[in-house]
Amino acid sequence: MISLISPTEVKSPTSIAIGSFDGLHEGHRRLIKTVVKNSQFTPTIASFWPHPREVLFGETRLRLDLPEEKLPLLESLGIEQLVLIPFDKKLSKLSANNFLKDILFNQLQTKSISVGENFRFGFKRQGDINTIKESIKNYNISLNIISLLEDQYGRISSSRVRELLLNSDLENARKLLKRPYNFSGKVVKGKGLGKKLGFPTANLEIDGRKFLPGEGIYAAWASSEKFKYKIPSVMNLGPQPTIDPLSPSSVEVHLIDQTINIYNIKLTIQPIKKIRSQIKFPNLNELSIQISKDKNMAKEILKNVA
Repeated sequence: MISLISPTEVKSPTSIAIGSFDGLHEGHRRLIKTVVKNSQFTPTIASFWPHPREVLFGETRLRLDLPEEKLPLLESLGIEQLVLIPFDKKLSKLSANNFLKDILFNQLQTKSISVGENFRFGFKRQGDINTIKESIKNYNISLNIISLLEDQYGRISSSRVRELLLNSDLENARKLLKRPYNFSGKVVKGKGLGKKLGFPTANLEIDGRKFLPGEGIYAAWASSEKFKYKIPSVMNLGPQPTIDPLSPSSVEVHLIDQTINIYNIKLTIQPIKKIRSQIKFPNLNELSIQISKDKNMAKEILKNVA
C-alpha cells in the first residue's frame, strides 16, 4: 500500500474514485469494487484534506476513520494508493471543468472514474455526473456511476453511522460498516484515582479529529501491538461527575483482571455495548461499588462476543 501521498507522487495511470469515504460503509465498498475491477490501472482513492466544509465554513468535521486508519482498510479492499488533495480557498474556486482537467486528467492520469450518482464537485459544487460525461468525450476515459445504496431504514451513509454511534447503537453501526467500530490512543498519566478505588484505569489521549460514541459506560475490548490478544475491559467515556464534575470529557479504560504495564503505549478500543449512562454518586465508596458491578456486567457481555 502506497502511503498517504500528494497528487505529484501518484503511480499512474489510475482507476479512481473521489470522496471522503468516511467509515467505508457498504455503499463505499460497492463503489470501490468498480475501481479495483479496472486492474490494468492503479486502483486509487482521492480525498480532500482537510474536509472542504472545514475550510469554507469553519465546521469541525470529526472522522469515523482518520487517514492512517483508512489505509489498511482500503488495502484490504484492493486499493493501492490514497491520494490526499490539499483543499484550500484557492482550490475551492477551481471550476468543475478545470478540476477534472488539471487534477484528474493531467496530474492523476485517470483512465476510469467511479462516482456515486449524487457526486458534486468544483466551484460552488457546480459539477455533477453530467459535467464528467461531457468532459470525457475528448478523452479515452470510462465513467462508472453507482446508485445510492438503501436498506429498509433509508440511505446507507456516514451520517447514519455517526447518528447510531452517538446513540450508542454499536450493533447497527457495525452492520452498516461491515466491521466493528474502534478507536486508538496513547496511554497517558492520569490522577491515579481509579487505582485508589481498586480499579486502575488507562487514560487515553485520542486524536481530536476522531468521532467517538455517545458518553457512558461501555463493555469493550482493548488490544495493542504489545499483546496479541483482546482484553475484556470497562470504558468510561465522558466527564467524571462524582470525582470532578467540571472535568472535560475523556476516555478511561479498566482492563479486567489484568496487571499489564501499558503506560505510554498505543491502545485500541473496540466498544461493544453501553452498560449505563454516567451517574453522580454521593461518595467514592458508592462509586467503587458501582464500578465493581460494571466490571461484572462487562465480563458477562463480552463472554459471548467474539
